[in-house]
Amino acid sequence: MHLLAAQPGGFIEEEGIVDLAQSPAPLVVFSAADSQLTALSAGFKKVNAVSSKNLSSNSLAETRLVNWTNLLKPAAFDLYEDKVLEQAEVVVVSLLGGKAYWQYGVEGLIRWSKAKSNRTLILVPGDDNVDPELIELSNVSEKIQHQVWRYLRAGGLDNSAQLFAYLNQLYFASNIDVNDPQFLPVAQFYNEQQISRKWKEEQSVVALIFYRSHLQSANCEMFDQFIELMSSNGLNPLPIVISSLKDEQAMSVVNQLLSAHDCRLILNSTDFAANTVSSPGLSSQPNSFKRLFAVDIPILQLVLSSSALEDWTDYKQGLRSRDIAMQVVLPEMDGKVLTRAISFKTEAFFDQKTQISLVQYQLHSERALFVIELAKKYIKLSLTDNKNKRIALILANYPTKDGRIGNGVGLDTPNSTVNILNALKNAGYPIDSVPENGNKLIETLLESVTNNPNTLHHLACWQSLSLSDYKKAFADLPLVSQQAITERWGKPEDDIKCRDGRLMISGIRLGETFVGIQPARGFNIDLLANYHDPDLVPPHNYLAFYFWLRFTYQVNAVIHVGKHGNLEWLPGKGLALSNECWPDAVLGPMPHFYPFIVNDPGEGAQAKRRTQAVIIDHLMPPMTRAETYGELAELEGLVDEYYQAQGLDVRREVWLREQILEKVQSTNILDELNEAAREDDNQVLEELDTYLCDIKEAQIRHGLHILGQLPEPHKVANTLIALLRLPRGEGVINQGILHALVSDFVLQVDGKAFDPLEATREQWLDEKPSLLMKVSETLWRTHADTRERLELLALEWVEHFLLNDNDLIELNNYPATQALLTYAKSTIQAALNQSVKNELSAIIDGLDGKFIEAGPSGAPTRGRLDTLPTGRNFYSVDNRAIPSKAAWILGQQSAQALIHRHLQEHGDYPKQLGLSVWGTATMRTGGDDIAQAFALMGVKPIWAQGSNRVVDFEIIPFQLLNRPRVDVTLRVSGFFRDAFANVMALFDAAVVAISELNEPGNGNLIQQNIKQREAQLIADGMVIGEAKREASYRVFGSKPGAYGAGLQGLIDERCWEEKSDLAEAYLNWGGYAYGNSDKDGVQAKDAFLHQLSNIEVVVQNQDNREHDLLDSDDYYQFQGGMSNAAQVYSGKAPTIYHSDHSNPSKPVIRTLKEELNRVIRSRVLNPKWIEGMREHGYKGAFEMGATVDYLFAYDATTDLIADYQYEQVTDTLLFDDVNQQFLKDNNPQIMEEMAERLMEAAQRGLWQAPEEYKEKLQDLLLQCDEMQEAK
Repeated sequence: MHLLAAQPGGFIEEEGIVDLAQSPAPLVVFSAADSQLTALSAGFKKVNAVSSKNLSSNSLAETRLVNWTNLLKPAAFDLYEDKVLEQAEVVVVSLLGGKAYWQYGVEGLIRWSKAKSNRTLILVPGDDNVDPELIELSNVSEKIQHQVWRYLRAGGLDNSAQLFAYLNQLYFASNIDVNDPQFLPVAQFYNEQQISRKWKEEQSVVALIFYRSHLQSANCEMFDQFIELMSSNGLNPLPIVISSLKDEQAMSVVNQLLSAHDCRLILNSTDFAANTVSSPGLSSQPNSFKRLFAVDIPILQLVLSSSALEDWTDYKQGLRSRDIAMQVVLPEMDGKVLTRAISFKTEAFFDQKTQISLVQYQLHSERALFVIELAKKYIKLSLTDNKNKRIALILANYPTKDGRIGNGVGLDTPNSTVNILNALKNAGYPIDSVPENGNKLIETLLESVTNNPNTLHHLACWQSLSLSDYKKAFADLPLVSQQAITERWGKPEDDIKCRDGRLMISGIRLGETFVGIQPARGFNIDLLANYHDPDLVPPHNYLAFYFWLRFTYQVNAVIHVGKHGNLEWLPGKGLALSNECWPDAVLGPMPHFYPFIVNDPGEGAQAKRRTQAVIIDHLMPPMTRAETYGELAELEGLVDEYYQAQGLDVRREVWLREQILEKVQSTNILDELNEAAREDDNQVLEELDTYLCDIKEAQIRHGLHILGQLPEPHKVANTLIALLRLPRGEGVINQGILHALVSDFVLQVDGKAFDPLEATREQWLDEKPSLLMKVSETLWRTHADTRERLELLALEWVEHFLLNDNDLIELNNYPATQALLTYAKSTIQAALNQSVKNELSAIIDGLDGKFIEAGPSGAPTRGRLDTLPTGRNFYSVDNRAIPSKAAWILGQQSAQALIHRHLQEHGDYPKQLGLSVWGTATMRTGGDDIAQAFALMGVKPIWAQGSNRVVDFEIIPFQLLNRPRVDVTLRVSGFFRDAFANVMALFDAAVVAISELNEPGNGNLIQQNIKQREAQLIADGMVIGEAKREASYRVFGSKPGAYGAGLQGLIDERCWEEKSDLAEAYLNWGGYAYGNSDKDGVQAKDAFLHQLSNIEVVVQNQDNREHDLLDSDDYYQFQGGMSNAAQVYSGKAPTIYHSDHSNPSKPVIRTLKEELNRVIRSRVLNPKWIEGMREHGYKGAFEMGATVDYLFAYDATTDLIADYQYEQVTDTLLFDDVNQQFLKDNNPQIMEEMAERLMEAAQRGLWQAPEEYKEKLQDLLLQCDEMQEAK
């Protein structure tokens, strides 16, 4: 039998060094730790000197030291094996992370050791954990392997010398004396006497924690310099060397030192995390956090870059993937606050004896001072009485309209701000009076200047910055930054917010506490920048706002309220910012706290990593089922009556049938049914049944979250149902609540347990328990009706037993549901209650200079109950574990469903497909999108053995794939680019490998497309190698250091004429190629244009139902932007799909049109959603206006909004008397914006609006003008 073998990818992310230029030697020692190699070099030098003096001793064997990370590329290892290892006799390898971290090299060394009988291979762990696999793979006794390991772990000059003495005595007949390894303490006060005597009584003690290995290798010069810098800048340094933060004995010593010296803050430079975290996955357990240190003080994470200073300076992402994982992602899991890179590696000298270039850390004094200043400000928070603190709360504002102040996804930002202010006042902060509610806060803000350019010349301004003070602060910026601002925006005197020689600051002071409106980026000032300037520098007034906070008003801390503002998206490095990066220049070393929705780890991580933010995560909005309403409910009733009448009353059956068909047409629902079913009345009736069920079961938001508050009990009950709906694994408490009821009622279909989440309109033939009969008077006819009754009973029991606190003993006859509700009461309900307490108390604790606990992030309703309770500093995922194994399973299912849908509709496989990939979704799901893309191409990730870390890929043979490979082009977000460079490299390597794979038939479309494009480029005069590289680009994103897709400014400011304008902006902003190359982020607009011109299918995935397509500008910018560009540049509209991954076990593929129809019917027109928004006043109206904006923008980019839908939205949100009055009373500005946007749709021809609609909109706009004039 012939077995088809998968083609290994041979992927290595790092480029590696091809030739180390070493000569052969009998003994070779490999390590990945520079500090260890430094100690080994010194140790060899020492023992060699002893051996030379000892006349009776044989000379030591020649030795080579190698950093094996330079041999990660297979070609590099193969070359080293040929040139050096062929003549080696003994090889020692210290492997941090085990075999999987250098699999190719280890396997090569095993082959090397077996090729000749006189070869010795000793593999030892690079840490303190025993690795049985390495013992097994070594060809020496366990005793020898263990002793070599002990020498290496003990480290330092003497132990390194003894290691070489030991090896030479064992294998090279040396008679030099050998001593056992001597271990340093696991933790100690470094240089205690010399440092502590310089302490000053008035200065606070700050711990500096670094690895013991630096001391062992005598590589502490950088730390000595940093310690001196701390001392000379007002801090008493407490340097502590430690073996590992996971060593209990070491941590005991550290905690004793911290407590004994009244330490106020910790500066940590160690890698890894003490809290072990798996990939994102289903979980029933609220997360419990293990606090790292016994003291309640902030931990600031220092970055010791493994790159050279020159590399960091030039590299726009800031850090390489390994540093991101070890020094950013993992420390975040312990709640450490990321600061800056304070040191870089530089070559110290070349050791001639061992033929290795040794490196040392070089302090970057300017970045180190930034960290010291940040530390001092945190300490000031802990030492200053609350009555003497000044805090700034900042509300985002985009678009820069007065109806859109207080952006915060899922958050009632104004009312949350009021709750924060009340909490501050209760904690003794200097606040005179707090506005009564969010509406009153906004009204007060609108009495003075905002970002609205139309009111800047006449409204009051309560604070401003003089031009002289501004210029003084401006002069402290790096010269290159000053030049960039001046060249782009001219003199500050000409700024839009300059009045009477002062730059106006938007906001109000409530006592000493400031509430401000974040300034605009500048795209609203220079409209043409929206087309071509993704890295637009902020204008003078933007800098002035933060300069005033920092230098004039001298706030102690800043709170940006709600996801998200624009500060963290300013141009600059992705991580480890320099002083030339705009977030760094603007905010400076300021303590920064950020209430942020728990389900958005990516954008929260952006703030953590670029603006040293401490996230205070908050709950998602209350969730509910959409249900049917109005005409939908009438139709549902008619359908039920029709099926009741079937076969019993023919005349009534015919009449009902006619009524249904007439109403389906009059309500335009016929246009929303499957196109193939519209021609046949019987199919219309079947499709209608499914359609109504889908709308009814849709999950929508039922209001907004307010920090520190749970909604009313019935909303809590619905939210609990949403949290408990999905199964989360094996065992009773991991069942979904509907599944638990199914188990108790023994509901079955064809002899198997009924799956309520896959309920269809098939006839229900099983028993109908009386308890389920009683919960509804509607007809029980189908599987979907069964699910509905289960939902209603679950809600009834959650309200009765959890919210009304009745005894669960009543459910003794329903053991599965009883067990689940018992668990939910004690854990999930308790976690919700704890969440709202934490959300405010964590802000107060942070402002008191205390430590904020870390917790996982994700969508709670997608089975991520471990994200509760909120009120924590959330973390994300290990960038090396993407895609996760769970994501791969879903990705395959989604890819298969997508291919099946396309085959059904088009009779052919998709050929070229465009997919948008976001960092946030990747972090939430573990990489569903990338997994789907791999599956479409026929590529499988390979994980390290016993690990979640992705180390390679394999190409699935064409014969096993059994279909053509889909050519996938990715448009990645700016945050994805920064966080997942390794994933882009993996994907790019897979594309290149497939392009070089010879396969039978015509199924390798990727290869065909690349070769065709390559030939075309060569014919046009491009060099062969360059042509091949450009032809294979499949990963595109924003310009290095910039973010966004380019459409938002054009749509918001109405500064576009034709669809080609939108396509041009999308192309310009996304025309940079990324992949497995040092030349990441090269401008590749032609390559992007070529791919867009050939894309036939555009896909966007959505992984949870805590939001929808019309909740965010991101969906229309990325999916709409790609679809529009593909149509403009190809002349043909692509097929556009929406992949619903909200239930990880059952991805659903819809067309974008179907999904938009679904969102409009289930949420936008739904009285339940509208009434929920009305409860939130100004912000609820804001949400209505935002929905209209996103509806318009989707139509502008895809032409998928029908005229009747514009009419329905206009009737429901603007012309309805009750809602219009609500808008007038709460946010008249948004009412005007909504009317203007709908008029724009009519004027652009997107909506063929009847004249009566245009006239009513014009009348409404006149009313808005009159209301404005009357003020």
